[in-house]
Amino acid sequence: MLSNLLAFTAVVMMLTMLPGIDTAQVLRAATLGGPRLAYATLFGIMAGVWVWGVAAAIGISALLLASPALYDVVRYLGGSYLLWLGLRIIWSARKPHLQSEHDSGSARTYVGAFTRASLITITNPKNGLFYIAMLPQFLPKELPPAVGGFVLSTIHNGTCLLWFSMLIWGTNRARNFFERPQVQQWMERISGIALVGFGVAAAGYVLGDLLVKL
Repeated sequence: MLSNLLAFTAVVMMLTMLPGIDTAQVLRAATLGGPRLAYATLFGIMAGVWVWGVAAAIGISALLLASPALYDVVRYLGGSYLLWLGLRIIWSARKPHLQSEHDSGSARTYVGAFTRASLITITNPKNGLFYIAMLPQFLPKELPPAVGGFVLSTIHNGTCLLWFSMLIWGTNRARNFFERPQVQQWMERISGIALVGFGVAAAGYVLGDLLVKL
């Protein structure tokens, strides 16, 4: 169990550091409204992560009880998705490029910032695909599915809190550094390679199980 949790921590830490929509939201809030507005945005993101983690864990558990064979198919598709996503990230990192801002509009209150960020996270299907792909490999068997999903999403949120706190309290300096095209290029390469590795491992693990059953 501990080894799974540590491995999951390493994966989500690398993905959290990859510039994307969450980074754009937090940096924008920090620039416009300072640390308080930025943390309101961050807590909204974290709320969405908890929703996805628990929901995905419950769904995967129900699928396993209903059909172990279909569960293997989902695991294989999840591994294939990670492989595709990793290759896509590596391909996009061939040339340096500026991180574009994904936000539209502005949050004027802390409640508005929290709500807006949580809705963006919940309605982003990539978050659901990520948890469906990752949870079968790391979900603790010793815990009920909902609890296990909450534990994993809490670990994910812990890495978010740590990383984005660094960005929030050093907004100008951190933003100038992480918006450098070369830095983003190498971060994308590292994250892409990690995703490819986990995708190959997940797909290979499922195929191995299928061969053993045959």
